[in-house]
Amino acid sequence: MIELELSRGRNAMGIFQDLVDGHGFTGGYQSVKRFVRKLRGAVSPEARVIIETKLGEECQVDYGTGPMVRDPDSGKYRRTRLFVLTLGCSRKSVRLLVFRSSARIWAELHEKAFRRLGGSPRIAVLDNLREGVLSPDIYDPGLNPLYRDVLAHYGVTALPCKVRDPDRKGKVESGVGYAQMTPLKGKKFESLEEAQAYLDHWEERWADKRIHGRTKRQVAAMFAEEKPTCRRCRWSRSATTSMASASFMWMAASRLMLLTTAHRRAGSDGRSTCNGTRCTCD
Repeated sequence: MIELELSRGRNAMGIFQDLVDGHGFTGGYQSVKRFVRKLRGAVSPEARVIIETKLGEECQVDYGTGPMVRDPDSGKYRRTRLFVLTLGCSRKSVRLLVFRSSARIWAELHEKAFRRLGGSPRIAVLDNLREGVLSPDIYDPGLNPLYRDVLAHYGVTALPCKVRDPDRKGKVESGVGYAQMTPLKGKKFESLEEAQAYLDHWEERWADKRIHGRTKRQVAAMFAEEKPTCRRCRWSRSATTSMASASFMWMAASRLMLLTTAHRRAGSDGRSTCNGTRCTCD
């Protein structure tokens, strides 16, 4: 079984967790690790810069490639997207799966993550993906208005990374890779709900209870210290839905005002034409 899982790209930790959950394995992780190392050889880790953050100060967010899940519309397997939000101090992560992405979905995923955490940090570090950043700039980045407003509702400030500088959000990069290589590698699911339930079980059973390699402390214990320092929010109606509706109403009112003004300027003998965004008078 171990050789088969290695051929699928699984790592030693993922194989060990499957042995415990599915086969009642009573040995230790080090035994599996030594056997895997003997099969494929040792790999030297690459040195990385460590960025320390205060309790409740920062989270890092990113997308990664998710598992194959059967699409209910086409009946075929399709690749999902894995959203990960990782707190900078405790390394507590929230991982969510979606089929597609947009500015609205990106903002809604942040809301769901904040709800799962029970609060929000002060800063969100993100890459320059289109759903969050319209115009990358080191000094004055142009944020997507919906994303900016949703974060402001929860008291969070977006901090986009410099272009081609992924190490600034190395904690969430590690969180994405950890989920891809450990529970999700080589897996297929029949529904998005099944895949999310499997990921949530792994998060609670393994990811939260693991001892972090650098801090030498359990992630759940560190999160218990960080959670009270996060900004508590009033959970009611989705802020994304409210702000998206407000944005739509504002655009509709603006277009109606533009149309009315054009007709007034045209007068009784003139003509005006509108294409939805621009009006001209003859």
